[in-house]
Amino acid sequence: MKRYLEYDLQWFAKDGPGGEKTEPATAKKLRDAREEGKVAKSRELNSAMDLIALFLVLKVFISYVGKGFLEEFSAVYNKMPEIVKGNGQGMSIHAADQLFRMSIIDSIKIMAPFLAVGVIVAFVVSIVQVGWKVSTKPMQPKLDKFNPISGFKRMFSKESLFELFKSILKIALIAYVAYSCVNKQKDNLFILYEIPLSQAIVLCGTIIIDTGLRISLVYLIVGILDWAYQKHRFNEEMKMTKQEVREEFKNTEGNPEIKSRQRSRMREASQRRMMQDVPKADVVITNPTHLSVAISYDSETAKAPVVLAKGEDYLAMKIREIAKENQIEIVENKPLARTLYATVDVGQEIPPELYQAVAEVLAMVYHMKNQN
Repeated sequence: MKRYLEYDLQWFAKDGPGGEKTEPATAKKLRDAREEGKVAKSRELNSAMDLIALFLVLKVFISYVGKGFLEEFSAVYNKMPEIVKGNGQGMSIHAADQLFRMSIIDSIKIMAPFLAVGVIVAFVVSIVQVGWKVSTKPMQPKLDKFNPISGFKRMFSKESLFELFKSILKIALIAYVAYSCVNKQKDNLFILYEIPLSQAIVLCGTIIIDTGLRISLVYLIVGILDWAYQKHRFNEEMKMTKQEVREEFKNTEGNPEIKSRQRSRMREASQRRMMQDVPKADVVITNPTHLSVAISYDSETAKAPVVLAKGEDYLAMKIREIAKENQIEIVENKPLARTLYATVDVGQEIPPELYQAVAEVLAMVYHMKNQN
């Protein structure tokens, strides 16, 4: 006795059930991914733009920053005797805390423009990368994130190794650029002890800013490459199998077979209603066998003749049969029949350019009826 086992060949496909993911992501899947916080975004590009903006602003306002910190330095030391004298106990913890708080607040005031620029640039770059969409789902806790096995797999995944390689590459590039920039200024660094403090500060600031800008530009190149990679990776991850596309279409648009049957029933109902109106026609214009168009004209209810029914082949033959049964005139006019069938829908009035041709046919029909 032979026995047969049923199995689904799709399970042997490359990517499991449904086959290989070869189809681009649908709009619905992209919207769902966006709701989940899954987007093609490069943190490296954000960081690079932040650094460029920071050093450019610093280059413009370096004198303001240097002057501000020098004044803050002087203010703190000038304030020390007052605090110590007012306290009566020397430099206590409370006095040191007062000085520290004062210096922190003043430093924040000096750095506020730079912090604001950093926030604005990060916000704009994020908008440019992924658009504006607020979602709280990425912040919701998920149990799988606390699974040590899943965490261990992520730690040694292909993506983790790529991020490690990228980090090593960034460190190497930054170290090389920083060394090259500082090495060019080594002669100036050796005279720092010989020049006034203000000049030394300006020199150090210039070296730091120029080095920072060069590092930022290199970082920007890394960020652009990373953004292109993230876009490619996201598109690959979002791809769908043909089975997934079909299932999504069923869920969103309905089962195609059911919709086809519904359209078929609607078409049949429309044809039945149309055939019921044929006896009301004044004339049926034919092609002579392939097309039939039933026309009626009532000057009290319509401004122009109306197409009551039309059809081709079998349906055209049925229209002619009903016309004969109801003693409706059948007129052969190939050009007019083709034009009416192609340009006028059932229930619509004929267009003005056909008034003359249809009027001649109706006049002939009315003349024949009057003779009978």
